[in-house]
Amino acid sequence: MRLIRLGGESSEVGADVRAALASWGRGDGVVGGVALLGAKVAEAGPVDAIVLLPRGLLVVVGVDLPDPAVRLEAPLAGQWKTDGWPLVRPDGAVNPATEVLEAVGTINSHLEQARVEQLPVATVIAVGPYVSKVEQPTADLLRGIRVLHPEPMTLLTAARELATHPRPCTASQARALLTVLQPDNSTIAALDLEAEGFPDTVKPDLSAASTMVIPRITEASRPPRPTRPSSRGGQLRWLPVGSAVLVAMLLLTGIVFAVASAGDADDASGGTRTDRTESSAVEVNGVSFLPKGTSTDKNCAAHAYGDVQAYLQKNPCAELVRMRFESKADGRSAAILVAVLRFAQSATATDLNTVADKPGSGAIVDASAESVPWPGKHKPFFESAAYASGREGNSLKLVQAVWIGAPSTPDDVDLVKLANAALNLEAP
Repeated sequence: MRLIRLGGESSEVGADVRAALASWGRGDGVVGGVALLGAKVAEAGPVDAIVLLPRGLLVVVGVDLPDPAVRLEAPLAGQWKTDGWPLVRPDGAVNPATEVLEAVGTINSHLEQARVEQLPVATVIAVGPYVSKVEQPTADLLRGIRVLHPEPMTLLTAARELATHPRPCTASQARALLTVLQPDNSTIAALDLEAEGFPDTVKPDLSAASTMVIPRITEASRPPRPTRPSSRGGQLRWLPVGSAVLVAMLLLTGIVFAVASAGDADDASGGTRTDRTESSAVEVNGVSFLPKGTSTDKNCAAHAYGDVQAYLQKNPCAELVRMRFESKADGRSAAILVAVLRFAQSATATDLNTVADKPGSGAIVDASAESVPWPGKHKPFFESAAYASGREGNSLKLVQAVWIGAPSTPDDVDLVKLANAALNLEAP
């Protein structure tokens, strides 16, 4: 990430924001992007940072609390409380988020009026001098707003959760956005944006590729068939018939073998039963899962974020298997991401399980965040997903489940049920 300092911090906690962003380092090794520190856009007033990432735009605004707090209740609408006591600033404000959202709205309107290709704008309210735990309503989280103390890993986790646009921003699009945010800035004009993770071009999705209509051939337009000598006509007439008989015999043999194999597998299976239907669906404990693709990789840390990624960088796993499924519950469709991490030692998997089970510690990302769209027309987002984990020898299985086309919450009963059932899905 490239940091460009345009002005001073708008809050005391802004120094922590700058330090957290600087800790990510230059280039796209951690997250990439460009951070404008102390930026002032239009009539919004100065903010601590505007962070342009390849898949999203974050506006970071600092809010200074009177004292450190163990627990902060920070709803977007309502009274803020620190350790159970109502927060009242000297200026009388009881909810600092109101001013922050006004500033972010002004920046968003400025970008819309400039008519540049825009990324989704998310908000991070950085609070300090120190807060151990922040509580936010689920509805506020779904709006793409995070209230947090800006430690490096906490801010990085928020960036990965919020910057999830399906298509990465190209270098030319990023330069246009930065120019609108800070016009006539020579430093921005000279930036090597490709080095910060912005691709030169974006590969189009297969669905967006141009297609060609193949004309229909009619009998009138069909070219005349060439004639063949009739000396061997008898043999030539029998060849199609013989081929058809041979194909029929092979099909019959395959069907008999498949039925016999299925019977053997059912007799030998034990514990949780897994059935594959003709539609390729997998049934586990009465829950049907429709496979949507599997991918494997040796670089496990590259496909994780937060504390989970930090752990994998120090303790690499031997293999990562990511499986996509769709299922239904209560008439609604859900997307399920199953990640299996295989280690050389079981103790390593146990330690990572402890890390991953902590709320806000990160997880494994879906391939849709890496330019591999979810199959079909669905675009699930694994924010606020229901979570489940399980151990299998030297392996750790992490499951995330979200609704397709509807908001999700980690404590949704139906999603939790799907996530726990998915722990019994077998990985290749």
